Amino acid sequence: MIAQQNDEETPLLQQPEHPTAKTPLPWDQFWILLLLEMPEILSSRTLNPFIPQLIRDIGVTHGDETQVGHYAGILQSSYYAAHTLTIFYWSQLSDHIGRKPVILIALSAISISMFSFGLSKTFFALVVSRVVSGAFDASDSMAKSMLMDITDATNMPKACSYVPIPWTIATTIGSLIGGSFSRPADRFPNIFGRSELLKTYPYLLPCSISALFISTISLVTHTRLKESVSTKTPLWELIKGGLFGQSYSKPRQPLSNVIVDPGEVKSKPLPLRALLTSKVLSVTASYATTGLFQMGFNSILPVFYATPIELGGLSFDPPRIGALLAASGIIQGIFQLLFYTRLNDRFGARAVHIIGISSGIPMVILFPVTNALARAYGIGTAVWLCVAVQLTLKTNLIMCFPCISLFVRAAAPNRASVGATNGIAQVAVAVARIIGPASAASVFSYSLQEGHHAWSIYYFMIAAVFLAVGTALSLPRDPSVWEDSQ
Repeated sequence: MIAQQNDEETPLLQQPEHPTAKTPLPWDQFWILLLLEMPEILSSRTLNPFIPQLIRDIGVTHGDETQVGHYAGILQSSYYAAHTLTIFYWSQLSDHIGRKPVILIALSAISISMFSFGLSKTFFALVVSRVVSGAFDASDSMAKSMLMDITDATNMPKACSYVPIPWTIATTIGSLIGGSFSRPADRFPNIFGRSELLKTYPYLLPCSISALFISTISLVTHTRLKESVSTKTPLWELIKGGLFGQSYSKPRQPLSNVIVDPGEVKSKPLPLRALLTSKVLSVTASYATTGLFQMGFNSILPVFYATPIELGGLSFDPPRIGALLAASGIIQGIFQLLFYTRLNDRFGARAVHIIGISSGIPMVILFPVTNALARAYGIGTAVWLCVAVQLTLKTNLIMCFPCISLFVRAAAPNRASVGATNGIAQVAVAVARIIGPASAASVFSYSLQEGHHAWSIYYFMIAAVFLAVGTALSLPRDPSVWEDSQ
């Protein structure tokens, strides 16, 4: 039991203690939600290993190697630019019409965009493909909202500890697909050497494989997933009300194929203004700043690997980059599955989150250290040790996100507004993910150019770490403090 304090986190009335018994996880639906965590990660990880080479191939940099990171950042940020403009409305819409229809639309859009990406021959077409995916992709947000719908405070930390399983699988499979099957006619001439299609579109095969995986997940979702929202509003009523200007949700009796939270039946979705509480704004700021650093780091990492040693990188090829990213995903998933729940129970969600984001400082410092070792001694044991340590430290960073999910759920004003509350947080982190890749990749390219300070990018990334730590200090030690005060 958390000691009572005379501050804004203390309930006005004494609340009963939380039950010690933990609610069992609803595995009949939970395993599908784990699948739904995969599509966004699978698609992006498939693209990451070959994006630097693809940008060189289409000639947009005109042979200027220092501009590869700049265009890679623009390409990654285009997804989040579109995502920012739509994700709140998809999330709020799901509070009214249900999560499942929004999920199925998202999965279809990701599959189509992946096929179109593989068929694109210009930088503009690549950007359009990612914009389409970002505009319709609410799969990850919906999976998080449904997880909040079907769990409670006793079993959600345990549920979050399983989320790394699909992340690990998606990261591993995506990285291996992107690294192994790009330019298949060149890499496997005996198998694909006669295919004019794959010679013309050398990145179509990895994109198609990823799209087929996502289409399979869509089929499973359509046939097995049950709706978790018990209040429905006809689309025409939403349109007449200015979509979300008013709340038209009407409680109804639970259907046989709907998972219902009793608290949700008694409440209704709230308008945007009512959702902007201090709790929601606090967790949103923490989510955004963490996402800013994470996406900045993730955008620099493959570009750093692919950049020539003399320009500040490690000169790795796409297969090696893909293997490293896959190994990183495996390490992260195993560690979080085994230790996250224990760490959360022992130290609290805020402490785990702050430790995770603080790990960004040594992660960033290892960039110039690794390059200096590569310049002095070549790609040897010392370089591989630094690469291993850096990827291992990423495990701490990844554990920030289940902590934030716990705070988002606790911050929601009522259970019927979980989707919209999550949508607000997703909008903020999407904005951060626009700024993160574009700014970090651009500063990285700037730092490589002659006459510019080579450490500019590292100062930028360390500043992002301190910003994230600062916003995390406004969170309570445990999300249950917020739930008690509702």
